Amino acid sequence: MVALVIGCLLVLLGLTALTGWLLEVEIIISIVPGFPSMAFNTAICFVLSGIGLATSMGKGKRYRFVPVIACSLAALLSAVRLMEIITLGRTIHNVDVFLTRFLISPSFAEQIGGGMGPNTALIFLISNLSILFALYGRESRGQLVQELTSYIVITLGMIALAGYITDAEQGYRWGPYAAMALHTAIGLVAFGCGLLARSWWMLPTNRAQIPLWIPATICFTGLIVDLYTPLGVANGILYVPLVLTALWFGNRNAPIFFAFVCTVLILLGFFAVNHLQDEYWREATNRSITSATLWLVAIFVFYFMRNSQHLETERIRFSALVRNTPDAVIAIDEAGRITSFNPAAEIMFGYTPLEAIGNNIKMLMPEPYHSEHDAYLGNYRRTGEERIIGTTRMVSGRRKNGVVFPIDLSVSAIVTGSSKTFVGVVRDISERVRQEERMKTTLAQLEEYTADLERSNHDLDEFAYIASHDLKEPLRGLHNHSRFLLEDYEDKLDEDGVRRLNRLVRLSQRMEKLVNDLLYFSRLGRQQLAVKRTDIGSIVRDVVSTMELLLEERHAKVVIGGVLPEVICDAPRVTEVFRNLITNAVKYNDKPLPLVSIGYLEHYAGKDGTTARDVFYVKDNGKGIPQQFYDDIFRIFKRLEKSQDSDDGTGAGLTFVRKIIGRHNGEIWLESEVGIGTTFYFTLGRKREGQNAAA
Repeated sequence: MVALVIGCLLVLLGLTALTGWLLEVEIIISIVPGFPSMAFNTAICFVLSGIGLATSMGKGKRYRFVPVIACSLAALLSAVRLMEIITLGRTIHNVDVFLTRFLISPSFAEQIGGGMGPNTALIFLISNLSILFALYGRESRGQLVQELTSYIVITLGMIALAGYITDAEQGYRWGPYAAMALHTAIGLVAFGCGLLARSWWMLPTNRAQIPLWIPATICFTGLIVDLYTPLGVANGILYVPLVLTALWFGNRNAPIFFAFVCTVLILLGFFAVNHLQDEYWREATNRSITSATLWLVAIFVFYFMRNSQHLETERIRFSALVRNTPDAVIAIDEAGRITSFNPAAEIMFGYTPLEAIGNNIKMLMPEPYHSEHDAYLGNYRRTGEERIIGTTRMVSGRRKNGVVFPIDLSVSAIVTGSSKTFVGVVRDISERVRQEERMKTTLAQLEEYTADLERSNHDLDEFAYIASHDLKEPLRGLHNHSRFLLEDYEDKLDEDGVRRLNRLVRLSQRMEKLVNDLLYFSRLGRQQLAVKRTDIGSIVRDVVSTMELLLEERHAKVVIGGVLPEVICDAPRVTEVFRNLITNAVKYNDKPLPLVSIGYLEHYAGKDGTTARDVFYVKDNGKGIPQQFYDDIFRIFKRLEKSQDSDDGTGAGLTFVRKIIGRHNGEIWLESEVGIGTTFYFTLGRKREGQNAAA
């Protein structure tokens, strides 16, 4: 609101002065008879600057067009006037003449005379450029530039007013050039206040934490003294406090900008006063020395602020880390008094920071730590012996309600000057201790289960011995007596009796095979595998050579596709796998020329989308297996149908195959089409050579 009101007042001031020019009313453009008048182009700059300041308060890019045009025209007009003064001198006013030629009578223009002063042109130039920079620059930088510009504008305007009050022409007239009018000075002070209000509106959080009157007073006093005294060095030193006020600004570049402002003021104070020929170079040297001194102070302040900002950033980061860490962080001094107590410590111990800070750390310790702590600190101060510093120990803590709980404690010492602070990181390990206790209980139970399992295995071994010896003995008796009866009384028995005795012989033989397979299956899961690097191709060739008789009888053929790799496995067990799979492929085959294919796939992709690596397969062209029986065929003693010599088998072969492959950390599966054939796929898990696989 302040910036908007000031912008409107500037427009009103400029329009009033333009009205005075157009109506040729001298009192309007000079206020006081005999005082300098406001130039025509100065009034135009007031109108443009007021429009630019007021319209720049709108947010969004669509509101930038008007302030950009207005401020650019005002800056251009003032820049042209400055160039005119620098290059053509004080008697040439081409800009005013050009602007008033068609609107003002030449006699009135000649009567008023003058033009825009260099101080006025400089203020309009830097003020409008600061608005343009704030519109298009980074927000934080734009705010700082505009705030510093406002200080310069206010200071120069106040100096001009002070010149009128003290009747000191140097304040409002720089050298032999045109002077700043009284109402121009008032308008420029208001313009500076509007710029300051706009800078604080842009970024309130970046606002200086010092009152405005402090840097403004320093600028005003420094330039006034500079204008009225000839001592360049002493005047320059007055600006040092202004550079030091940058310490209260949030932006660390503030001292650099302040040094620039002070350098401008020193130069203005130098060129605004006429100097004697013999004093000119001496004062110029003095002012150069003071400017260098100011920049040196500014650089020191800049680096100090930068380091302070880095330290503050690290402090904030560390503070946030301490506040948000799940572990309790507690700091104590050399006397054992708590100096810091983070939120996690509040939750862990039940004390608030107000209750804990200032008290001895012993309040958080049970016995014996409570009694021993002061003695430990005293011994550490005397001898420097560190027993727990720099290590992590498992100790006990005590909550506010008196509950003692286990903690992990890490302590580190931080030296700051002549004092030392101890920081402890505390972690509540109650849950970990409970889990360890549960694990100990579980391990004890596992040990009991292991002992029971060993006893059970021992009992199974005894049972296997009994089954292999005591159960087989009656079976052999039944078998032998049946054969004796057939040999001795076959001619005395009728056909049905002979058939029944033959049936009894076959059943006793089958019963013995079932017992042998059952014993083998039980041992298969408990005996270790003697694994070593084995050539699978050699195993398959050996199996085929031992089955030559069966293959010839069935007119069957076994084909090995490609080279079979070497793997780490138990060779006798894997031999049994291939023997069972090939035997089944031949026995359960309805084709006149059974064909069995054996091979190896590095990459397998199944019809259902499953994939596998390093897969062996055994494929036949037999009857095929319906999908609903894929699981049944692996059950012990389960046969889908009898082979042509089914009395030689028990239905346990595929059960043995799956058990052996499982012991090798592998898998077995099949794909089959009824009437076309079946393919068994299996993998053998990777083991180290010489490693024995446990149960």
